[in-house]
Amino acid sequence: MNTLVETESYTFNLSEQVTRKKVSFKNRYGITLVGDLYLPKDAQNKILAALAISGPFGAVKEQSSGLYANQMAERGFVALAFDASYTGESEGEPRNVASPDINTEDFSAAIDFLGLHENVDRNKIGIIGICGFGGFALNATAIDKRVKAVATTSMYDMSRVSAKGYYDQTSLKDRTKMLEQMSLQRWKDAKNGTPALTPFGLPDTLSGKEPQFVKDYYDYYKTDRGFHPRSINSNSSWAVTSPLSLMNMPIMTYIEEISPRPILVIAGENAHSRYFSEDAIKAAVEPKELMIIPDAVHTDLYDKVDVIPFEKLKDFFNENLI
Repeated sequence: MNTLVETESYTFNLSEQVTRKKVSFKNRYGITLVGDLYLPKDAQNKILAALAISGPFGAVKEQSSGLYANQMAERGFVALAFDASYTGESEGEPRNVASPDINTEDFSAAIDFLGLHENVDRNKIGIIGICGFGGFALNATAIDKRVKAVATTSMYDMSRVSAKGYYDQTSLKDRTKMLEQMSLQRWKDAKNGTPALTPFGLPDTLSGKEPQFVKDYYDYYKTDRGFHPRSINSNSSWAVTSPLSLMNMPIMTYIEEISPRPILVIAGENAHSRYFSEDAIKAAVEPKELMIIPDAVHTDLYDKVDVIPFEKLKDFFNENLI
C-alpha cells in the first residue's frame, strides 16, 4: 500500500472539513488499484467506521464516487473511492474491460486496505455502490462477510442487462447473435494484439432524438458537470468483447446470503434503471429497505447533493456498522 501524489482535477470541491490523499493497493489478482482516501480533518488518532465506494460503471474516482466519499467523510466516516481494475488510474491490461469476478474482487481488495488502516475499525466497514458498481457491491457483500452493511444508488445489474437487455427484451436469437459476433471478434483482437473498442459510446453532440436516459448521461459525462478525461463514459468506450463474461455470470445469484446484514437500495422515481433496484430488493432477504427518491432520474443520484439522501446514508451506516 502506497501513498501517491495527487495531480488531477475533480468534478466537485473538496470539503474544508475533509482531507484527501491518493493511495494504492492490490487486489487478489495482483492488479494495483488506485483510490482516494477521504478522512474527517479531526480524525487524528480516532478509530472510525469506514466505507468502500465505487461507480458508476465507466466512471472514475474523481467523479461520483469521490463526491460520495467526500460527503460521507464530512459525516464522520473514513471513505475510500477507487478506480476499478482496467479503468482510470488503476492497473490492468487491456484497458476498458469489465469483469463480474474481478470488479467484485475490487471491492474486497478495498476492504483489505481499509481493514489495515490505522484510523479504521475493521469491524465497522460498509460498501456504497453506484450504478453498475451497485450490482458488484451486492455481489461482493454476499461473499465477503467482513462487510457489515451495503447501500446502492441508481443500481444496475450489469450481468442482467448485458445478457438480456433493458427490461429483459433480448431474445435468445439476439443473444446468440451477439455472442457469435463477440466470439469472432476475439480472433480479430488476437491477431491485432489488442482488443477493439466499441464504435459507440456517448455521442459528442446530441441530435435531440436520443432516449431521455441517454440525454441524462450526456448531461453528466459530456458537460462541465461531470466530464473527466479518464472516464470511459466521458471520453471513450468499452472493449467490444467486454460483455462476454457479464452475459454468462449472473451477479445476483447469492443476494439472499447478504442477510442478516442490512441492505439499503436507493433509486430515482423516474430512473430508467429503477426496476433493477426493485427486483434486487424482492430477491433479497431482510433486513432490507428500498428508498425511492421522488422525481429523480438515474443520474440525479450521481452528483446532486440536494437530491442524494446523504443523511439517510449516514444514519443507515451509523445504525448498522456495529
